[in-house]
Amino acid sequence: MAKPLQLSDDRLLPAEAGTRAIARRLYALVRDLPIISPHGHTDPSWFSENQAFPNATDLLLAPDHYIYRMLYSQGLALNDLGIASRNGPSGADPRAAWRLFAENFHLFRGTPSWIWLNHVFSHVFGLKIALDATTSDQYFDHINDMLAQPAFRPRSLFERFNIEVLATTEGPHDDLRHHRALKHSGWSGRVITTYRPDPVIDCEHEDFNAALDQFAALTNCDVRQWTGYLEAHRIRRKAFRDMGATATDHGHPTAATADLGRIDAERLFATVVSGKATPAEAELFRAQMLTEMAVMSVEDGMVMQIHPGAIRNHNRLLFEKFGRDKGADIPMPTNYVSALRPLLDRFGNEPRLSVILFTLDETAYARELAPLAGHYPSLRLGPAWWFHDSPEGMMRFREQVTETAGFYNTVGFNDDTRAFFSIPARHDVSRRIDCAFLARLVAEHRLDEDDAAEVALDLAYRLVKKAYKFD
Repeated sequence: MAKPLQLSDDRLLPAEAGTRAIARRLYALVRDLPIISPHGHTDPSWFSENQAFPNATDLLLAPDHYIYRMLYSQGLALNDLGIASRNGPSGADPRAAWRLFAENFHLFRGTPSWIWLNHVFSHVFGLKIALDATTSDQYFDHINDMLAQPAFRPRSLFERFNIEVLATTEGPHDDLRHHRALKHSGWSGRVITTYRPDPVIDCEHEDFNAALDQFAALTNCDVRQWTGYLEAHRIRRKAFRDMGATATDHGHPTAATADLGRIDAERLFATVVSGKATPAEAELFRAQMLTEMAVMSVEDGMVMQIHPGAIRNHNRLLFEKFGRDKGADIPMPTNYVSALRPLLDRFGNEPRLSVILFTLDETAYARELAPLAGHYPSLRLGPAWWFHDSPEGMMRFREQVTETAGFYNTVGFNDDTRAFFSIPARHDVSRRIDCAFLARLVAEHRLDEDDAAEVALDLAYRLVKKAYKFD
């Protein structure tokens, strides 16, 4: 007999009854607020074309590295899960791939994916039984039947999810055709882009030269000459702003910044485009470009997001066979105090600059990030991210940064996902955890409940609108 799928209304709220009652009251204030999703990796073509999603496997399993990295760790082959390789589509039957996932769904117990997926199954698809090997086909058929209905097209779901703003992320070599189509579609949903210049900054990326060629074609600039390269960035940033962008994003390996003089910068750039840069020179160029992006943000007002601290594609064999972004990125220790010093020496006190810092190194929260954001007017802290986008990670973030940075040097929640259907689930988790944290402060008489209610509203909605200039 199938196990029922039941989600408690009190999930993630405090176990102690008195504190839980406070958390319930706070959560009731924020649970139905509109969703602001200021940075993520959903596909803009979903919304511009508004076509039906193909099937459960292609929607929920194949694109989600949170899911298949766990399955891979237990010995399952990515080809069997429907994951495309460098040679093309996997060839796996979608139903067979889904069955394999269902048979191993127990592996996700205790993980954020368990919470998100069960939220999707229950609240989005209305399923009443738990996923396992015996219910796999029932799930697959039910989800596919739902996806064929007009109510499950991307735009309808966007409205059903109560999303006010959703930001995708594109590179400077992207022509933004889907965002242009959206702009002229007459649909009222607000889907904007984010400027991520990494493809034309990271010379260690295997597609760097091809991206530079596209960059040049879109801007008519000589992007292999320093002044032309910088002008091309300004041109593309303007094009992104025309498509609604308010922010940039920088996923560098480290948080290193530099502030070279023009001659040294030109010399370094010449080495980079020659293809002869050493790893140290590639790192210095990325560092210099963070400061150059700050210069441009002072000029045009775009908010900078810095997402450092991951060793990308750590599994060489997997990278060679399947390419990038296949669940093999691993966090590493990250320095911020000395790494950001060159940029902050120049712009730390600049009121026209806003930089949102993220980390995968939790040891930096109390030691470096909270003190930095608690001092420099240009800095704010992004929420617990990626590997720490979990109930425990969110709680650790609040516990470690609030004492020094407060609530108002943070920027609310950022789901940073490719999994469109998980967005409401992720925001719900964040709201529940923030209310649990605030309830504890109230129960300990460290905060009045009316003040906690104001903070809950700020964390769920107001701070993110302010930080990303959506007001």
